[in-house]
Amino acid sequence: MLTILFDGIAYGMLLFILAVGLAVTMGLMNFINLAHGAFAMAGGYITVLLMQKMGVPFLLCLPLAFIGPALLGGVLERTLYRPLYHKPHLDQVLFSIGLTFMAVACADFFVGSSQQIVQLPEWLKGRTELGEGSFMLGMGHYRLFIIALCAALTVALQYILTRTRFGSRLRAAVDDQRVAAGLGINVNAVFLGTFAVGSGLAGLGGALGAEVLGLDPGFPLKYMIYFLIVVAVGGTSSITGPLLAALLLGIADVAGKYYIPKLGGFIVYSLMIVILVWRPQGLFTRQGGKA
Repeated sequence: MLTILFDGIAYGMLLFILAVGLAVTMGLMNFINLAHGAFAMAGGYITVLLMQKMGVPFLLCLPLAFIGPALLGGVLERTLYRPLYHKPHLDQVLFSIGLTFMAVACADFFVGSSQQIVQLPEWLKGRTELGEGSFMLGMGHYRLFIIALCAALTVALQYILTRTRFGSRLRAAVDDQRVAAGLGINVNAVFLGTFAVGSGLAGLGGALGAEVLGLDPGFPLKYMIYFLIVVAVGGTSSITGPLLAALLLGIADVAGKYYIPKLGGFIVYSLMIVILVWRPQGLFTRQGGKA
């Protein structure tokens, strides 16, 4: 039981890092970016290729997996995404889903369709067991690493959004872009930085999740629904909602597949339906303001 809970928390934290960038772009920037999973896939492939082709250590690959998608996201935001900010959401959905299929095709062409394997360092391959019997807690070292790293990132993100000047400028730009610009805030620069960081977090999540979730060209499409569930259930007002939603869904998914494997993802979708019927706006919502 405790091991299942631990694995569910690790899975949930991984889902959160993968989805938090989408929560930011949808909630704070009012932009629906369904190509978010493509940035995660890019981070995963950067890690795999650097380790396999150049022998770069895993820990050094992680910041590179963040920087690469962040730079790519910044370029795409400046050239392709920005003109769509004031377009209808349907246009944003069609455009970003088109980018997703292009990313899938490019990955399949340049890297191949086979599943990629991440060779973890030896110190991350072990497992520690505490207790006995039904109350035994088995902690995989890599999952423990994921929990610790994602928890640190969560605290940092919460601090940046709520306690820094950048966070206050972002909230002001979202509430009213004209007023924010009149007060001297460079709205375009704030949105550029936000989009780049969200893309970088997706890339980092893809690098961390390559060993747990698997990595192939279909990754953005396979896990797109999970990103959307985390955002829809958690709401988009802050990172607290997506964090709680990711933990709930991660634990429910792991426990459901362990106890009732024949139902597959039924448990996750059932939980999503119950929560959205109870709170259609998500667990946390942002009051007032306009983008």
